[in-house]
Amino acid sequence: MAPTTVLIVDDSRLARIVASKLVKQLKPEWELVEAANADDALAHAAQGRVDVALIDFNMPGQDGLALAAQLRETRPELPIAIISANIQDEIIARARAVNATFVAKPVTEEGLSGFLSGAGLRLRKLST
Repeated sequence: MAPTTVLIVDDSRLARIVASKLVKQLKPEWELVEAANADDALAHAAQGRVDVALIDFNMPGQDGLALAAQLRETRPELPIAIISANIQDEIIARARAVNATFVAKPVTEEGLSGFLSGAGLRLRKLST
């Protein structure tokens, strides 16, 4: 069985590094792919296997919610987390509207572990 691939989308290189380290701590067997913006993310999704997506909300060009909605069109079952320091009810509600989990920045092991565990369970159910 192919390894699970996590797409980390954030315009901040430092934020991608932090998220990557946390994913590696929590799910060391999973592979990571990084994208700096929505266009890069869509290119990765089109050409390769993406099983889970961690998407920053606030990016230049297309924001994370718009990207999540686009990914959702072709991948309705894809576990998606919207990551943002902007913890407003409206953003959280919009994340839920595209069937995404909201994770607050700065991303912590505690904040990410529930999402990754749930994503892993969901992927196992889909593959059986």
